[in-house]
Amino acid sequence: MVRSYEHPEAKDVSLPRVLFALSDPVRLEMVRILARREAVNSLDLGPDMPKSTVTHHTRILREAGVTRTRSQGRNCWISLRREVLDTKFPGLLDAVLAAEADR
Repeated sequence: MVRSYEHPEAKDVSLPRVLFALSDPVRLEMVRILARREAVNSLDLGPDMPKSTVTHHTRILREAGVTRTRSQGRNCWISLRREVLDTKFPGLLDAVLAAEADR
């Protein structure tokens, strides 16, 4: 059975929801990991976390429009919706990632 996931359309991605999704340190770290790779197995985003915690954080990112999730067998592959974010909020993702790199 293939799971399907709901993703907001680009026009429905809002700045308050994106900022909320990025406001959590765990989700921010997930986005940092995703920015370096095309797609990441969801469990690799939080190897030391319970699966339910990873699912919670990835759901918030997906529902905010920050990520895209696709199911492949028993795995969920997550990718950053960089094109959507860069088009709607130019420079936001780069600024957030640069700020994280300065820590």
